[in-house]
Amino acid sequence: MAESRLRDLSTEFAVDVLHLCDSINGHYSLKNQIERSATSIGANIHEANYGHSRADFISKFQIALKECYETEYWLELFAKAEIVDEDIIKVLYNKCGKIRRLLIASINTAKKNKEQA
Repeated sequence: MAESRLRDLSTEFAVDVLHLCDSINGHYSLKNQIERSATSIGANIHEANYGHSRADFISKFQIALKECYETEYWLELFAKAEIVDEDIIKVLYNKCGKIRRLLIASINTAKKNKEQA
C-alpha cells in the first residue's frame, strides 16, 4: 500500500517539476539537472517493486532518497537565484519532503523486516 502511494506521489511530483521546467526560459543545464533528479525518484521507487531481493528493494529506495535530497538542492537554488517564484518552490519542496519522509520510513521498515527474517 505504501509503495503504491509513493509511486503515485513521486509520479505527480515528477510531472509538476516537468511543468515547472517548461515554464522557465533559459537555464537549460539547471532544468536538465532537476528534471533528471526529480524523475529518477519515481523511476527508482517503481524499479524497487521488481527487485530481486529485499536488499535490492532497499537499495533502490535509498537511491530514490538520494535523488530527493538532490532535487531539494535544485529547488533551493532556483529559489535563491530567483529563477522561480518562492511560493511555487515551497509547494514543490513540501511535496518532495513528503516523499522523502515516506521513503525513510519505508527503508527503516524494510531494514527492520530484513533483520527479523
